[in-house]
This record gives sequence, C-alpha cells and structure tokens, in this order.
Amino acid sequence: MRYFDINLNLSKEDILLRRSARQFAQGVMRPVSRELDGLTAEQVIAADSPLWDFLKQAYELDLHTVLLPEYYGGQGLSPLQVHLVFEELGWASFGLSVQLAVVCFPFYLICMSGNEEMIETFVKPFCACRDGSIRGCWAITEPDHGSDVIAVGEEYFSSKAMKGNVQARLEGDQYVINGQKSAWVSGGSIATHALLHVQIDPSKGFAGNGICMVPLNLKGVSKGKPLEKVGQRDLNQGELYFDNVVIPKAWMMCDPDFYVPFLDMILASANLCMASWSTGLARAAFDESLSYAKQRVQGGRPLVQHYAMKQRIFDLFARTESCRAISRAAINLNLNLSPPHVEYSLWAKTQCTEMAFKNTHEAIQIWGGNGLTKEYVLEKLFRDARATLIEDGSNETLARHGGHILAETYPRQVESF
Repeated sequence: MRYFDINLNLSKEDILLRRSARQFAQGVMRPVSRELDGLTAEQVIAADSPLWDFLKQAYELDLHTVLLPEYYGGQGLSPLQVHLVFEELGWASFGLSVQLAVVCFPFYLICMSGNEEMIETFVKPFCACRDGSIRGCWAITEPDHGSDVIAVGEEYFSSKAMKGNVQARLEGDQYVINGQKSAWVSGGSIATHALLHVQIDPSKGFAGNGICMVPLNLKGVSKGKPLEKVGQRDLNQGELYFDNVVIPKAWMMCDPDFYVPFLDMILASANLCMASWSTGLARAAFDESLSYAKQRVQGGRPLVQHYAMKQRIFDLFARTESCRAISRAAINLNLNLSPPHVEYSLWAKTQCTEMAFKNTHEAIQIWGGNGLTKEYVLEKLFRDARATLIEDGSNETLARHGGHILAETYPRQVESF
C-alpha cells in the first residue's frame, strides 16, 4: 500500500532505493516468509528449503551489506537510507529481516573495531559474496544467562559468582574457547562465522568478558538442533558448542578493558535495527486492517464507514507514524555519532516494538475470527510482533539499562548558542 512520507526532502536516490527494497519485500520476501512459517525448524534449513534461494537473491541485491561502509565493499548508505530499506524488509518479514542483519553483524563489528587485518581476512570476502555462502551470527545469549549479560551497573554484573557458559583462556598468542551458547542464537544453525561473547576473566564476572570472531568451521565447533518456537519461525535459531576451539589472539576484538563500551556500541546498533523493522511491522498491521475494513461489510456497510472503526484505523496509523518518527530520529542520531547515545536506541527499540505489537493485536480484533486463521498473514504478524518484546533484550531489561545510563550521565552537557 502506498503511503505519504512526511519527509519531503527524500532524494531521487532515496526513493529509488526504497522502491527496489519494496519490490523485493513484496515479490520475494513476504511469500518466502509465509512458506517458511509453515515448516518445521529442521525443514526451514533443509537443503531444499526456499531459504537458500531467498538468501542468494538478497545477496545479489547487496542487502547483506546495507550496514557496511562503502570503503570496504558495503553499500555505504546514509542512516535515512538504511531505515528506508529496513522498514520495507520489516513490513515483509521481521524474522527474515533479522536473518539478513545477523549474517552481516560480525563483519559490521569488525569494521567498528578498526582491525585492518580482520577487515582484509573477513569483511572484504563477505562484501564480495553474492551466493549467500558466508553468513554470520551474534552469539551472546547463554543457557544460564540472558538479561544479566547486559546488566551493566548492577552489583552482580561484576561479581565472580557470575560464571559464563563460554570461557576463553589465553595461551601464548592464542585463545582456547570452551562452552555453549543457547538455542536463541539467531542464524546459529546456518552461520559460517560467529561474533562470540566469551568470559576471559571470571574474577570480574561479566565485566571480565570479551568479544571475538570465530569461523564455525574450526575444529571443536558443533551445532545443536534448530529451535522450534511460536513467533518468527522463518528465522533460524540454534545452539553453538565450543570444545577447545583455538583462535589467534588478534581475533579477540575487545578484552575486558573495553568490553562495556563495546557492548553499548553493539546494543546501540542492534536496537536501531529492531526499531526500524518494527516500523515496517506496524505498517503491515495497519495496511491489513485498512484493506479489510474497506472490504468487510457489517451492518449493511463496510466496516470503515462505521464511526468507531474510523477511530481505530486512525490509531493504527498514528502508531505507525510514531514508530517511523522515533526510529528515524534514533538511527539518524546514533549512526552519525561515535560513541552513540545508547539510551536513544533503547528508547526506539522498546517503544517501536510495543507499538508494533499493539498494532498487530488491534488488527486481530478488527479482523475478528478471520484474523486468527492461517489463511491470512495477520496471525503471523501477531506472533512475530510478540517475539520482538523479548528479542535482542527484553524490553524491561533494556529499559533498566537505559535507566542506568540516565542515572549515570544525565543531564548531558549541551552547547549553548
């Protein structure tokens, strides 16, 4: 559905980029996502799955390099252009949007680290890949640890009682890695590389963590079964195991001395993505509701002609536009700022996912019983939206982290004019 964009300064390049992303979202991504949604987790990643052709087509369009600098072979898009693309992809499928982002995430963080050797080794081959054969994942969540991994500022975060499930031990010029990441690693079952969070100094708790790059074809790496779940079933997730896996010391992108600021850089980026896709998801629920309200006749006239329904449609529209305003503002700030103001990314993620979920919930109410059937996309949008409230950090956890930042840093120093 066409919509009016209140940004009247979109360039011709912006509009063409969005049009291209929309064509892919509508013609390829949405149909594939619905097909994958009806498969088992094993079938989603089977050799004959439509996932592989989808990834190949996405790579051919350079959608795997949306976040990467042009200097290293990425698209080099502006923050607004990143949002334009991500909103369209989020409209089509939140799960596949996450999949397309996590394939890139380790390589994106290498660029942020500025490690030129790793850029040559990992980033440039990834950017040049056009068949989907190089795929990353972000491995942070562990079987025994979820929200506490990002609980910076809480007393237990730095306690030696917080023993991570994945340990890295320095031996000479190499790290030896042992342990397990949980089943919630997005893209974990199909990834070729992992951005891996490890505990280096257990005496410091999670403040003793580090982040490294691990090719998943190394000796000692294995994978568990893909995860069956309610929402975002088109997004593969699965466990990773490490048994005396050896990597060069140079592949440890950050050690405990820089872990907390690097973690904030990651959270700032990941939550901007979540907010952008949520805008697309909120818009999808609005589109489905308005279309249905125009077609469905009750009381002798289309639903949309009823007084109360007009109010409900407007509320859906208002939440969609609020999502767009919030997520664009945050992405424009934090993709132009180093270091980022993390609290604005957390604000965008928590607010946009909540509004997207409310839109899908309201859309179900408008559709009534039809909204609950597998015949239509709406029940999938609702299930996918529910997952976003937990994904990449539950909203309560992210709000706690944002509150900690505010307590430590506000009021920020501002220039007077």
